[in-house]
Amino acid sequence: MSAGATLVVVGGGGFRVPLVHRALSSAPFAGLVSDVVLVDTLPDRARAIARVLAALPPGGLPAPTVRVASRLEEALPGADLVFAAVRSGGAEGRILDERVALACGLLGQETVGAGGISYALRSIPDMMRVATLMRDLAPDAWLVNFTNPAGMVTEALAAVLGHRVIGICDSASGLVTRAARAAGVELGGSLTGVDYVGLNHLGWLRRLDVHGGGRDRLPELLADAPRLAGFEEGRLFGPDLLRVLGAVPNEYLFYYYFHREALRSIRGADRTRGETLRDQQAGLFPRLLASADPLAVWEAARRERESGYLAEARTAGEERDEADLAGGGYERVALRVMRALLTGRRAELILNVRNGGTFGQLPPDAVVEVPSVVDADGARPLPAAPLDLHQLGLMASVKAVEQDTIRAAVQGDRDAALRAFAGHPLVDSFHAATRVLAGYEEAFPRLKASWSG
Repeated sequence: MSAGATLVVVGGGGFRVPLVHRALSSAPFAGLVSDVVLVDTLPDRARAIARVLAALPPGGLPAPTVRVASRLEEALPGADLVFAAVRSGGAEGRILDERVALACGLLGQETVGAGGISYALRSIPDMMRVATLMRDLAPDAWLVNFTNPAGMVTEALAAVLGHRVIGICDSASGLVTRAARAAGVELGGSLTGVDYVGLNHLGWLRRLDVHGGGRDRLPELLADAPRLAGFEEGRLFGPDLLRVLGAVPNEYLFYYYFHREALRSIRGADRTRGETLRDQQAGLFPRLLASADPLAVWEAARRERESGYLAEARTAGEERDEADLAGGGYERVALRVMRALLTGRRAELILNVRNGGTFGQLPPDAVVEVPSVVDADGARPLPAAPLDLHQLGLMASVKAVEQDTIRAAVQGDRDAALRAFAGHPLVDSFHAATRVLAGYEEAFPRLKASWSG
């Protein structure tokens, strides 16, 4: 298939959907998709986002048609691509993920630590339903998954969809882009010479030899404090830690390398990140439905939302770079994956894919986040250098947590859930793990009811 595909967006009321749609009506992705179907558990949200899409300025080329479906069963037949970015439990679920962990003295964060495990225990069953319906109603469609925790969700769904599910996240790609810019090099469309390894929200940029020319630009970047101060991760981790590591970590590793500081900052804030977003977006979707200029309302809300990202990692008054606020990473990754799947045009991207034999110390079916090639046959990891003991230790520990979480979510195995909480590097006590699991069971009755025995 070369063009004119049907794209179903599960979580069609999501905040970033207009970024994807805007890219679909401009080069180089124009004509790739002819029809977009939005489906959301809250249909008014999908209708509100549809109004934003209708208000997007024309890109000079025909934009895809947009319709809102009331049910997934109605949306899926005829789909070529399914893009999933859903938040199981909504904003209130995120707040409970954060607050229950904090009440137990643990990090309260959306995808990392106890909160990430809780989120996965909701996301995985919901997304398994999506995957099962896809298998039955759109067996030839590809699922591009952005639903968090993206690595865990993608690994769970592979049991249903096999290689037809690919996980994406823009944090790793954004790191590589920012580091390359700081090093004064142009990546182009190739990741040859870019060595990034890890799991979703847990990885390291280890080499920046652009186009495999034999000159690694990362050491000189790590030795240049002014240039490090010029991009987000350089400021976040600082020259001393980066020198010690000899690599640039994904921004989410802030919660591991500066755990005490992050926990102190989050506990000292008057609101969690989830509470901030809930308050920012209170009444937003009714405003989008009623406003004469829904695009302006959405754009202002998007910038406010993005400006608070990882706020606990910044000093008072420090703001994010304009380049970060402008967006671009999310839709660029998603659309390049979609174009490669539909047209066979090879693309190299950092994706969440099956490990296979990439890292012999991890299970072949484990999903890792590494530079990959994607084409009409799906996505496959590119060769990677061996892991050092620090990277392997942290990845293996967190991967064990992820696989226990998947087992708990899919099989209703409470002991696996408890083992996941107890085994996470950011949960420092079995007693704390026991308390936090009980807290989530109280906060989410559906979770407690899911245990098989």
